[in-house]
Amino acid sequence: MGMITRVRGRLRSLHTLPKLDEKDRDEKIAETVCLLSILFLLPYCSRGHVPLLVSLGGWFVATYSFLVLPLLISANYKYPVRWLRSIRQNIPLIMKKYSKPTWSFICRAYSPVDKCEKLFMKMNNISNLATQLVFFIICDRVLLCSLGGHNCPKKRVTGLYSLMFYNVIAYCVSYIKELVEKEDWSVTVNMTQHSNLKHVAMSATKIVLEWTKAVTFIITVTFMLLVFGLEQGLEHYHPTPLYTFVTWTYYMCTEKVFVELFLPFLLMLKLNSLEALEQFYAPVFLRYYTITLAFILVMLLPFYGQFKFTFLAFYVTVYLRTKDMVANSLKRLRSEQSVLGQFRYATNEEIENCDDICAVCLSPMSKARVTPCQHMFHASCLRECLNNSNNCPICKREYVFVH
Repeated sequence: MGMITRVRGRLRSLHTLPKLDEKDRDEKIAETVCLLSILFLLPYCSRGHVPLLVSLGGWFVATYSFLVLPLLISANYKYPVRWLRSIRQNIPLIMKKYSKPTWSFICRAYSPVDKCEKLFMKMNNISNLATQLVFFIICDRVLLCSLGGHNCPKKRVTGLYSLMFYNVIAYCVSYIKELVEKEDWSVTVNMTQHSNLKHVAMSATKIVLEWTKAVTFIITVTFMLLVFGLEQGLEHYHPTPLYTFVTWTYYMCTEKVFVELFLPFLLMLKLNSLEALEQFYAPVFLRYYTITLAFILVMLLPFYGQFKFTFLAFYVTVYLRTKDMVANSLKRLRSEQSVLGQFRYATNEEIENCDDICAVCLSPMSKARVTPCQHMFHASCLRECLNNSNNCPICKREYVFVH
């Protein structure tokens, strides 16, 4: 009986599988989760799978994303791979050790690129045209090619047509604006400002230029009417309402003649919250709109297999525009806000005690700023006074701020 018992025990030991250690088991699970994550993310990264997702519709892409992405994130968080866990633990030490030399090297290497970018953004006409062209190509590939199917290559010409038509409209608007704002209708040029003698050569040049502008304007308008009336050469030009709205608003926010018209519109609204800083808010509003619109469309490009073009589009329409806004228009706005920010807002009780009247313009006040000497003015009136002197217009004391 003892011999039989020992033999049975040895047989059981041979057929019993060794149990894995808990750390090894977690590592095996982590590796499996990592491989499954790569497998489930292939439809986003593989060029061949993207048309399948898109052809099934946007709701399918959204449903797939909402089901898969949270599951993958939670699984990788619970079972991280060993090498990834070690990297995550050592990141603070690595960053502390190599951040300064790495940043100084990046700054030195990026310096010539930064100079080229600033030079490119200073050439307003060229940079605006390049940005508009890239944005219109983005709209072709996102707003038209997603609906065009096999006709997508033909519909890519829509952006060039649209940009050409918008440029023609901008030229017509600028010429009409010039005629409206024109004060001197004389066709001759005097020798000097206070002389009655006519300069023959300059007068002839002015006449030729004025007639050239007028003839060009008439030809342009006639060409536009013929093109849209006869529809010649427009067999592939079929923009959707959404495409027209997006491209036209973007073009208006980037073209000089329309940008100049936005400031009078903002002044006409008379928004108290802007505190007479409309000239500084106007370019910031326009840049925010164009950058946000471009960012949304650029983020949709990878879903249509446009991976290489995504980087170029993001760099031109988002990165460079944001960099230019921060360095110029946003910097000027913050500078003006910091000047007014030294003066606190008046409460409703303080305004009522002041009879709701600004001492500078003698107009009612619904919103006011308080000086250190306890006088209240409109923000616009205070800014005008600060441009002349740093003294209070009532008591003539110099503004002294206690921090």
